[in-house]
Amino acid sequence: MTKAIRIEQNGGPEVMKWVDVEVGEPGPGEARVRHNAVGLNYIDVYFRTGLYPQPLPAGLGMEAAGVVEAVGEGVTHVKPGDRVAYASRPCGAYSQARVMPAAPLVRVPDNISDDQAAAMMLQGMTAQYLLRRTYPVKAGDTILIHAAAGGVGLIVCQWAKALGATVIGTVGSDEKAALVRQHGCDHAIVYTRENFVERVKEITGGEGVPVVYDSIGKDTFIGSLDCLRPLGTMVNFGNASGPVTQINTSDLVSRGSLFFTRPTLFNYTAKRADLDATAGELFDVVGKGTVKIEVNQRYALTDVAQAHRDLEARKTTGSTLLMP
Repeated sequence: MTKAIRIEQNGGPEVMKWVDVEVGEPGPGEARVRHNAVGLNYIDVYFRTGLYPQPLPAGLGMEAAGVVEAVGEGVTHVKPGDRVAYASRPCGAYSQARVMPAAPLVRVPDNISDDQAAAMMLQGMTAQYLLRRTYPVKAGDTILIHAAAGGVGLIVCQWAKALGATVIGTVGSDEKAALVRQHGCDHAIVYTRENFVERVKEITGGEGVPVVYDSIGKDTFIGSLDCLRPLGTMVNFGNASGPVTQINTSDLVSRGSLFFTRPTLFNYTAKRADLDATAGELFDVVGKGTVKIEVNQRYALTDVAQAHRDLEARKTTGSTLLMP
């Protein structure tokens, strides 16, 4: 027997329970992984509350790093003893060990620690596809990233700066503004007292930006559109304030034939070659020190309810780990 977090119903942080589970042996195409560190992500909240439905009872968590203990028939890309990390469904990373599909597992290079790997797989690979594929950022671009002090935000700030972009980021406090400036953000907008649309227009001389990366959702959607220049790209990759439920295409037309996309990492890494390329580029920039993974909070996995409360209250910055 081992321990894991399970939910029997959707709801607040209190629905998460620390229980005994039977792990068992991996079947065909599966691996058993013992976790050394587990990543906390806002998508975990969506599964807990039911915004993203899954059959109940269920586990939570989509990101971890650890060691392969056993593999099932047909698994050749990892073997027992390999250090691995993943960011994938099905949920279940909030556990000491689990049997899971082996397909999303990637081997972790020696120069990347377990803590780094667990803290960066979902957020870092998200940053990779946002910056390199959804809208390929190039030198001279000016971009806007909301929630710049969050896990994805801090990685985007550093990576975009390394690509030669000018980075505008929105944050909720002066402390977070100082943090993002230390990580490559050229212009930090404290949205609690500044109108981010007006500031973006001021910074860009009225032109607007070619891309907005928006993980906030409902509360910032129209404002984000107003920050774009004609033919700009609106990338809505999260719903921290609630989902964008209605899109009026005339809002895109009237602002200059804008593009809108609602991407997810799991489409960008569905093919093994894409997963390897995405993870490989992430490992490369982190290994070289171009991007630093900031683990600013650690909680015992048994304290996951408090971790969720702090995440939802926007008390966290950078990445957060849950320690099994």
